[in-house]
Amino acid sequence: MSDQINKENIRNIAIIAHVDHGKTTLVDAFMKQSHLFRENQEEMSETQILDSGDLEREKGITISAKNISIVYKGTKINIIDTPGHADFGGEVERTLNMADSCLLLVDAKEGPMPQTKFVLKRALELGLKPVVVINKIDKKLANIPKTISKIQDLFLTLATDESQLEFPIFYAIAREGKVWTEVPQGDLTNSANIEGDLTPLLEEIVNNLPCPSGDETKPLQMQITSIEFNEHLGRYLIGKIHNGTVKIDDPIIIVSNKEDFEKKQGRVKELFVKKGLEWEAVKQASAGEIVAITGIDSTDIGATICSLDFQEPLPEIKITPPSVRIKFAANTSPFMGKEGKFVTAKQLQQRLEQEKKLNISLEITNRGGEGYFVAGRGELQLSILAEQLRREGYEFEIGKPEVILQEIDGIKCEPMEELTIDAPEEYLSVITQEVNERNGKLINIETEDGNNRFTFNILTRNLIGLHRVLMSATKGMAVINSYIVDYVPYDKSISLFRKGVIISSETGTALDYALNEIQDRGKLFITGSTEVYEGMIIGINNHENDLDVNPCKARHKTNVRMSHAEVTQIMLKAPVQLTIEFALSFINDDELIEVTPKNIRLRKKLLTETQRIWSKRKTLTYYAKEHLGDNTI
Repeated sequence: MSDQINKENIRNIAIIAHVDHGKTTLVDAFMKQSHLFRENQEEMSETQILDSGDLEREKGITISAKNISIVYKGTKINIIDTPGHADFGGEVERTLNMADSCLLLVDAKEGPMPQTKFVLKRALELGLKPVVVINKIDKKLANIPKTISKIQDLFLTLATDESQLEFPIFYAIAREGKVWTEVPQGDLTNSANIEGDLTPLLEEIVNNLPCPSGDETKPLQMQITSIEFNEHLGRYLIGKIHNGTVKIDDPIIIVSNKEDFEKKQGRVKELFVKKGLEWEAVKQASAGEIVAITGIDSTDIGATICSLDFQEPLPEIKITPPSVRIKFAANTSPFMGKEGKFVTAKQLQQRLEQEKKLNISLEITNRGGEGYFVAGRGELQLSILAEQLRREGYEFEIGKPEVILQEIDGIKCEPMEELTIDAPEEYLSVITQEVNERNGKLINIETEDGNNRFTFNILTRNLIGLHRVLMSATKGMAVINSYIVDYVPYDKSISLFRKGVIISSETGTALDYALNEIQDRGKLFITGSTEVYEGMIIGINNHENDLDVNPCKARHKTNVRMSHAEVTQIMLKAPVQLTIEFALSFINDDELIEVTPKNIRLRKKLLTETQRIWSKRKTLTYYAKEHLGDNTI
């Protein structure tokens, strides 16, 4: 067991950066250069060491905040790696409470991005002392003076007091683990020949950044900011000790300012601090240290662990409210229960209840027998949750994303986002056309070295699906980011146009012969030999109306053998790949996404054509009575 460290020898520092600005790469360099691993260890040749989840590696983004510790000149540095995508801002807000300072990492070419503004604003509100690191200075189109100017403008806008306007600036190539106090001389595009390491940044952290606040002589107060599970010891309750000291076998209680909160009492069974990537057992820890406690079972993130004689909760963690929600329910398709391990409504309920307790950035509401509403920051966050459940073996259905309205001064309001798009000049017209069709308003446009940066204001409901459309229109060249800037009065306007869908009118096995004819009517989601059911959506129609077809139709049997010309005429085009992200941005109100461990399918809520016709007539009749009067019927 390690000896206790005085808070003067601790630094708790969060790394803030936009997606792909090099944050996780810099953390890798910290771990390798602090001799966390032996030279022959596998980790020395790895990248994205902390992004260990399959989805994180596949998508190249940090989803869950994580922390490690390194030691430099006798000082323990707890490094908190935070997500860079706006949809996971709740993870950032939650973990910033454990930090006392922050590294703001900015790409030398792209400059500060929307998520950078959002997280930096929160960090400055919490009083964290910032250090700026301008990364990727070896990029061909890097513009360091312009990036510095934009960072200074950002601080002028967001600083809560004058002291925050003074901050050190470092220059880095995180990929090579090199940081300098000044831009190095020479050809930066051949940076392998320029000497450097992380020493300047480590010296700044140890010598000039603050140690944790808090008083170890006061009664214990520790806010739970995250939870991990160990199969032998149960749940680890993780957080920074704000005040006091905690020891093994101490009696503790969990309290909160939330209404109807049920206090939980127990004893500290095990106590851990981070040593490198792992938790290390200690006998005691004091104010300033980030610890994990076992012995009391709780999933109440944001609650406070206190000593029995001082039951005073810390202020609740401030989380920006969600803006989009989707409905989760047990699968009701004709194929229900065939492909999943967990297929019942009860099993889905238990899993979502667990998620509700562990992820405070999601709001999960039980709709009784109708399923659950899961609300988050955006369609990416919600699609990630759905994908996680799918990979765990769950089978369920989800509906179209809905924007969450807020009532402000008695008026229904909806979220407005600032949308930033970086793309080559050649895509100017296609980008402005696509955003204009969604009623986006152009605020600013900057052009530099053949690239444009567009800034729009756009309603969140009109933003859903735009990422997919623009990435396709720009051949993957666009960099698209957004964050909520305001709430504006809700104006119920006409829904965005979407082409109709191709619907299977039969249940059975799709045949190449039938699909060969159907594919001329639009783009297919399926191939031959795919099992289909009546009401399942198998493609996108070329026109705006829905089209019912029979994909199981076989060639009429005759005594005449199929000619060689007929055989060669059956050539199916590659189908559109269905992902949860694509499906969420594509479906209409009368459609559902069926999610299983093996397949993602789209379907109509009403499976038969007759049901859909009657439903449409009822809707038209109701509309006529409401708006045109009974005489029109």
